[in-house]
Amino acid sequence: MVTTQQPSTKQDILQYLMKQGQATAQELATELDVSPQAIRRHLKDLEAEELLLYQAVHLGMGRPQHVYKLSDKGRDRLRRTINDAGGDSHGQFAVSLLDTLAQTVGREQMGTILRMQWERKALEYRDRVGEGSLQERVANLVELRKAEGYMAEWYFVNEENSARGFIITEHNCAIANVAESFPVVCGHELEMFATILPDCQVERTHWIIDGEHRCGYLVRSTGKKS
Repeated sequence: MVTTQQPSTKQDILQYLMKQGQATAQELATELDVSPQAIRRHLKDLEAEELLLYQAVHLGMGRPQHVYKLSDKGRDRLRRTINDAGGDSHGQFAVSLLDTLAQTVGREQMGTILRMQWERKALEYRDRVGEGSLQERVANLVELRKAEGYMAEWYFVNEENSARGFIITEHNCAIANVAESFPVVCGHELEMFATILPDCQVERTHWIIDGEHRCGYLVRSTGKKS
């Protein structure tokens, strides 16, 4: 249990950087409602733990400012914190199990097994998100993802043609250990979301596997539900 402000503020800093990708000390102070002096102390501590990286950037007149982002160690620390109920050890077990299966049945058959798993998961999700409005189903899907360890959120987006859509964002990968060894699982996620929302066009907008700091999906209604 957290009993002091300091660990909580550091966690808030890590989570903000996970979501936004990068930020200056002043931006963090403003967003987290903490004094710039306190923010800089926390940043110094996090840097000493090798959880942050920074680079000096000119953002206008005057001296360059430090722009901070998560290091790989910091991203892993936050992921393990989100999955603190044994998620990391479960991930290692899953990788070991999949490696054994791949050695037993071969990589090609392994790909078929993973596809079957994602199809089964999609049908399970589809039942659980319900038959409500698209907004309700998107919100329910995000809650399901949160329960599985994803730092997920959704919001409206209005496109140029005035059509309303939704963006689903996942700021971490809850199955990062598996995805590193079996990247094909990431490719199936897009297909899974399309199956869960059969009356929608689902388009990937951001992808952690491509070096971005989040995965993002644009969801548009087609009005044709199967």
